[in-house]
Amino acid sequence: MEIETTQIREMIKKDLTDILIRIALVGFLVFMSMKVFSPFMGLMLWALILAVTLFPLHQKLANRLGGKQGRAATILVLSGVLFLGIPTVMLSGSMVDFVQEVHTDYKNDSISIKEPAPSVAQWPLVGKKVYEVWSQAAKNLPALLKKLRPQIEGFAKSALGFAAGMAGGLFQFLFSMVVAGIMLAYGKSGSDSMLKIINRLAGYKKGKMLHTLSTATIRSVSMGVIGVAAIQALLFGLGFIFIDLPGAGIIALVILVFGIAQLPALIFTIPTVAFIWWSGDSTLSNVFFTVYFTVAGFSDNVLKPIFLGRGVDAPMPVVLLGALGGMITAGLLGLFLGAVFLSLAYVIFMAWVDDENFDDGKIEKKGNPDSLVEGKG
Repeated sequence: MEIETTQIREMIKKDLTDILIRIALVGFLVFMSMKVFSPFMGLMLWALILAVTLFPLHQKLANRLGGKQGRAATILVLSGVLFLGIPTVMLSGSMVDFVQEVHTDYKNDSISIKEPAPSVAQWPLVGKKVYEVWSQAAKNLPALLKKLRPQIEGFAKSALGFAAGMAGGLFQFLFSMVVAGIMLAYGKSGSDSMLKIINRLAGYKKGKMLHTLSTATIRSVSMGVIGVAAIQALLFGLGFIFIDLPGAGIIALVILVFGIAQLPALIFTIPTVAFIWWSGDSTLSNVFFTVYFTVAGFSDNVLKPIFLGRGVDAPMPVVLLGALGGMITAGLLGLFLGAVFLSLAYVIFMAWVDDENFDDGKIEKKGNPDSLVEGKG
């Protein structure tokens, strides 16, 4: 009996040693893999979001091209770079130039504010007050800047760092479009592989539902919330560049954040139109840009029914917190990644809390549950 007990202990000790060695090796491999992959993590995640979002459109285009996946992916990537990349480059360049120009003027003590035009005092309700404050700032600005120099210098460093991060994020965005195109070309096999991984982690029964839920959430947030806000911000931003509005890129970024927060961008139309008529030279151009910014302000009413047809399960505060936290953490790409991943985490967590959502037939399907594979929904 004592011999059997000793043998059992030896076997347990040997098996335990083998298990610990295997766990240590697997942990080491995971750690080293994450360390090597970490510089590309943001780019690959953003490319994955783009690929999942654009896959239905890619499949429709591929069907029209006779099933040629690679050609359809190439067309989508080139179209994205042309229609989204170029305006984004223009706005980001405007933002960086504005920040650097203000910083240079501040260092050279050459910042000045022009005296307001007498017509400002004639503005309804607030004209006289705005005229007085504006005049005081124009006369005493150098003294005010010297008084606030420590705070301004700290803010300027943060602004320059943010501008540099925006420039870096822009190049990541453009490169991620190319990577997303490669993912789209192999989208069906990639979707099948991801489903196998989720089934392995969550089980076959829950894995398919979790796969469907994740896909629907990524698409609804990226298209219905971020996509609409980005398009509207680009429309305003391009208009700002053409009317030579100071800080066009920064104001466009504010409009983007407002759009993610589901606040109407129309509130920017009124001051923009006032700026156009106050500083414009041609009545014809003033009328054109007035109509342009009015249409841009109302564009979300047309875009949301198109892109937000499936709805967004995550509450808007979750989307907004994810966007703002991501932007603070990782700049321009973080704004998009944070909103998508925090929304996804919320939806999956709530589905776990209400475990019946994972049961077959009890989860509310928005679109076709096999939409990632078939390109529908």
